[in-house]
Amino acid sequence: MAKSGICIILNAGSGKRDTKSRPDSITAAFAALGSACTIKLVEDGAQIEARARAAVLEGFTTIVAAGGDGTICGVAAALRGSKTVMGILPLGTFNYFARSLDLPMDLEPAVKVIVEAHSRALRIATVNGQVFLNNASLGAYPAILETREDIYKRWGRSRIAAYWAVIKTLSTVRPPLHLRITADGDMRTFRSPLVFVVNNAYQLTQLAVEGADHIDDGKLVVFVAPDAGRFEMIRMAILIALGRGLPKWKFTVLGGADILIERLGRRAGHRQTIARDGERERIAGPFRIQVVENALTVLVPGTDTGATR
Repeated sequence: MAKSGICIILNAGSGKRDTKSRPDSITAAFAALGSACTIKLVEDGAQIEARARAAVLEGFTTIVAAGGDGTICGVAAALRGSKTVMGILPLGTFNYFARSLDLPMDLEPAVKVIVEAHSRALRIATVNGQVFLNNASLGAYPAILETREDIYKRWGRSRIAAYWAVIKTLSTVRPPLHLRITADGDMRTFRSPLVFVVNNAYQLTQLAVEGADHIDDGKLVVFVAPDAGRFEMIRMAILIALGRGLPKWKFTVLGGADILIERLGRRAGHRQTIARDGERERIAGPFRIQVVENALTVLVPGTDTGATR
């Protein structure tokens, strides 16, 4: 039977708070505002998108991603191009997407934003058709994420643990990728250990790097790391971790709304590990990365000005 109302897709693995108490806390926060919700607890993060799609088929009019950026990305993938509205309860470590929209980080005010139901159409980005909201990458960064998960399991989730994963991974010399990158028709070749594509001006600000003007122009920002040795990669990682940014010459910065990344040499066309908003998967190249405007309707604070996120 078709339903209306609010469905919460709650990732049990997000953040540091007690998972057992979360459903009751969320339900109570909605009840305090005279509203109700249905909570679907997801133990396996890989099932987020499927559970959100099922909620769409059930007829829920608002589906809330309760988790970190990976959870939000999974729900967004299920809702793209639909009339279903997405809400956000930020429960992750960095919460770049939520912060870019000035969403509250605390539960009660975040629930209030959902109940008040002010919405805004937002763009997404895709890599070979797969959605991302903040960033996508290949090369060293997916390896950083793998190291980060191991550190999280041992020491818990924290920003310090995430930064340490960057330094630990980049301390190992990895052979650079031989790539051809075409951004809006402009083709260049590179040897690089890391390509990082950003769709979030707020994240650029937090990393203290350039490129926000490309986001303002409706484009993505592509950072191509230099073919540097171990010492230089560690130094760059430390600068990122301290939020001091990078000297302009360290990364090649490209902008484009339609980007093609091709791996050259013997590994051309092979499956490559790609990271999308913190989640890893193997995808066959080449990789076409595009902007899709007005693909997602998201609940935002009533004070939202529509500024570039």
